[in-house]
Amino acid sequence: MKSNKSIIDKLTALWALNESGLGGFLHVFNTPFTGLIVGGISILLISLIAFYAENKWQAILKALLIVLIIKMAVSPYSPFGAYVAVSFQALFGALLLSNFSWKGATLMILGMVTFLESAIQKIFILTIVYGTELWEAINIYGAWVQNKLNFISETSTTSVLVTIYLLVYGICGLLAGLFIKSMINIIANKTESDFYIEPDNLDSDATPSKVSFKAKVIWVWLITVAVIVLAFAFFGGDLFGWKKGVYIMLRSFLILMLWYLVIGPFLLKLVQKYLRKKESQYQEDITNAMDLFPYFRQIISFTWKETKHLKGYTRFKHFMANSISNCIHFKMPSK
Repeated sequence: MKSNKSIIDKLTALWALNESGLGGFLHVFNTPFTGLIVGGISILLISLIAFYAENKWQAILKALLIVLIIKMAVSPYSPFGAYVAVSFQALFGALLLSNFSWKGATLMILGMVTFLESAIQKIFILTIVYGTELWEAINIYGAWVQNKLNFISETSTTSVLVTIYLLVYGICGLLAGLFIKSMINIIANKTESDFYIEPDNLDSDATPSKVSFKAKVIWVWLITVAVIVLAFAFFGGDLFGWKKGVYIMLRSFLILMLWYLVIGPFLLKLVQKYLRKKESQYQEDITNAMDLFPYFRQIISFTWKETKHLKGYTRFKHFMANSISNCIHFKMPSK
């Protein structure tokens, strides 16, 4: 169990690195699907922690607290929703993996449910911020397109888009479960002698620049408001027009300000207050995990370069398996 504890500690550090957004896995996949990839990596690491742990529930909960404390320290302005998503992944994973066997179905359910939770959370937030007017605007665009194509359907455009959106996330979750199963089988069969990189072979990469979360929120808000206003102003008929568009713009702006200036910070402070109480209990684990970050970032970059001769899914699969194996079997250089 001693060796397994070391592996679990390193998997926890990898999970914290993935969630903190300092580099590592995140910078390799600078695509619109980063959220799906980061979420998939998180449940892969949670599953591996459960695989190596004797007390799965306890190990995952301890790892979750360490990850959240590091996230709080490294990314103090992460939104409250990010803490909710990470906690849901860990708690649902602990519940499933503590009570059911390691069959593909269990991991597929874990992937599907956690991915759908992420998708539903986004839909819920959009509805709160923009109200039902967002879905009305989408239906207006849909009706206009159907009219141009001489195609009339009783099914609303919103229903079709939301269904497709949830199906995509659900299917991706199922595929993630199958992928995790194959990754666990590969990684579990690797030994320390199979994957070991001398620290001298590692080279450092600069941390990539990234657009701030607040800037992304502003751009998303501007684009969404523009879409809604244009729908009501040009395609909505006499009942709508600019007045409703202005109302939607002001309403969404006030809700965003209320959330980001009042409600969000208040909830975040409650979470941070709780985590600070736990920080002293896990101080040594937190320090050890953060000491591994520079090495893990370099190992991941090294492994990405080592798989450059492979293409597509084959490269992704080998990169993931080799990166995790390299990291969990890595030995800190003696000081």
